[in-house]
Amino acid sequence: MDKLLIVDDEPILLKGLKFSLEQEGYIIDTAVDGEEALEKAMDNKYDLVVLDVMLPKMDGIEVCKRIRESSMVPIIMLTAKGDDESKILGLEAGADDYMAKPFNILELKARIRAVLRRVKPKNMASSSIISFDKFSVNFFGRKVIFDDREVTLTAKEFDLLILLVLNEGTVFSREELLEKIWGYEYFGDVRTVDVHVRRLREKVEADSSHPEFIMTKWGTGYYFKQ
Repeated sequence: MDKLLIVDDEPILLKGLKFSLEQEGYIIDTAVDGEEALEKAMDNKYDLVVLDVMLPKMDGIEVCKRIRESSMVPIIMLTAKGDDESKILGLEAGADDYMAKPFNILELKARIRAVLRRVKPKNMASSSIISFDKFSVNFFGRKVIFDDREVTLTAKEFDLLILLVLNEGTVFSREELLEKIWGYEYFGDVRTVDVHVRRLREKVEADSSHPEFIMTKWGTGYYFKQ
């Protein structure tokens, strides 16, 4: 049974989300400010965190950054509608996804399910490992070794890398990557993909400004090259 942390300073919304998600079988913890959220995230093991950007005591962006210092738990940020800056800052801080308020609870549930499916692949043998050049990818453990060091990736970064690796040479448009990686009909900004590609390059390229593996097809999208 998956355990989620829901963080929002609106009591009515928080109560509604807790009740609705518990009806889906999730175990739900809640927090109403950034300090409480960070304390709970550090003291408990969660399968996913839903984190509002606008919080008292410590904003959601800072909470996300602090969580990422020690954990790769999937994080879905909640932002104000039209607040593009917070969306990008959240992704840069390590969030896997975002939703704009007000949102449909059914869409939030779909996004939570999509993220959890990808973080916990089923029927995957522990020997499901591929190795080539500087890379070794363990699908079951969701671990990546690059140049003899383990690379810590968020859920979406891992999914993005695997999709590109398994389809070497295939160019994916940003829209295609949104659909395939996020796992539902996604109405987000294609800059979401650009942010994740940039973060991924910073982790698996010797020089992220001159990538060797994760390549750009100008005017089209991205592809992987050995």
